[in-house]
Amino acid sequence: MVQGPSGQSESPDYEPTAPAGDVYEWFQRGVKLLKDGSPAAAAAILARAADAEPDSRSIREALARAQFNSRRYEEAADSFRWIVAANPTEDYAYFGLGMALWRTGDMEAAEEPLTIAVAMRPDLRDYVSALKQVKATLRARQT
Repeated sequence: MVQGPSGQSESPDYEPTAPAGDVYEWFQRGVKLLKDGSPAAAAAILARAADAEPDSRSIREALARAQFNSRRYEEAADSFRWIVAANPTEDYAYFGLGMALWRTGDMEAAEEPLTIAVAMRPDLRDYVSALKQVKATLRARQT
């Protein structure tokens, strides 16, 4: 077993212990890390919280945002898909799913969730702008 500078094992089988506190505290810490600009650290602790409370949409949304902000777009898309499946009226989840798919380069798949998000909340400029950009890219690819 190899130990790193922190004294922790760097073995592939090494499983770090759970963070201190309960699931709500993990969620709060994850949200604060995300807000403070540490999305990768937020994703790590929020993944633990999601494992402990797999049916929590608020934990899943924070996890999806942390994954997206740490450029783990496929994982973010999976998390946003979970939210959409759990609550098909969640406009932000459709938007997040569309944005994550866009970032993976799958414009065709991104168009549908963005269209749904815009249909649900046509007043949100970010939703409308993202959909317009995806549609423009798809049109440009056809020429």
